[in-house]
Amino acid sequence: MGDVLAGIHATWEFESDSVLIRFERGIRTPKLFQAIGERRVPHEALASVTLTPGKRGTVVLHATPRPGADPLMEAAAGQLRDGSDPYRLVLPAERETLAEYYADELRALLVPEAKVPAEKFLVPAPEAPLHFKAYDGKASFDGSHVSFRWFWTGASSAKWKAGDQSFPVQDLHGVEWRSPDIFDGYLRLLRRADTGNGGVSAPQPAQADQDPAAVVFGLGYGPVHESLPFAAAVLGAVRSGSAAPVDAVPVEAVRVAHGRRDPADIAERIRHLGDLHQAGLVTDEEFSAKKAELLAEL
Repeated sequence: MGDVLAGIHATWEFESDSVLIRFERGIRTPKLFQAIGERRVPHEALASVTLTPGKRGTVVLHATPRPGADPLMEAAAGQLRDGSDPYRLVLPAERETLAEYYADELRALLVPEAKVPAEKFLVPAPEAPLHFKAYDGKASFDGSHVSFRWFWTGASSAKWKAGDQSFPVQDLHGVEWRSPDIFDGYLRLLRRADTGNGGVSAPQPAQADQDPAAVVFGLGYGPVHESLPFAAAVLGAVRSGSAAPVDAVPVEAVRVAHGRRDPADIAERIRHLGDLHQAGLVTDEEFSAKKAELLAEL
């Protein structure tokens, strides 16, 4: 097709095998769109196309992806507000006739399996490396490992006891993301079962703030435009098996690979550990062991 349809916040370019969605940058453009930049959506990834009246003299061209086709939408799990849906193109009402033309063109290109869930992701996931700041720690993903580094100001005693975490992608079977725009948000890594666990997923604490395989979001931390692409990138790597097979890497080895810690940071962590010890949340043995571990990083 090769034509372009410009709307509010985005432009759709219609190609022979896909739709290239380019998002604008600007104060009024949703931050998620700016973070994504652009997305190439193959026709085979679409389930349906609709055109409906919008608000204040607009129309909305909406392409609905097939279940399982897009890691971003799979991670979102229906939690995105309409204004943050990357598959909605809002246009002035005077372009309705033109929008209807392109809607018909897209409908004609839908594959026979459009209503059937996709067997694999068809839309590319956001590319690593990615990182974002949550309330209780910093989350990083390099394409093969997800790492959580806890903040002494926000992490629970359970997370401090467990220490900083590093999870190989091949040890995960999914990601659970809860939007901070709707609920108290969190990103939880779903770990595969141990070989002796009868094929059942590895048990994890019910509350995300107590789970070393999760980071939680508070006001101003882990907003959608940072945490959702991160979740989608991890989910894409998990489902595709694209991460290079590597042995589990102890978090101590990861720390060495990234260099020694700032002494001031170590001092703050030991001070916080002492507060937990005085409050009775950490035993004498746990305090001594963790303090020695932190000092060894200097």
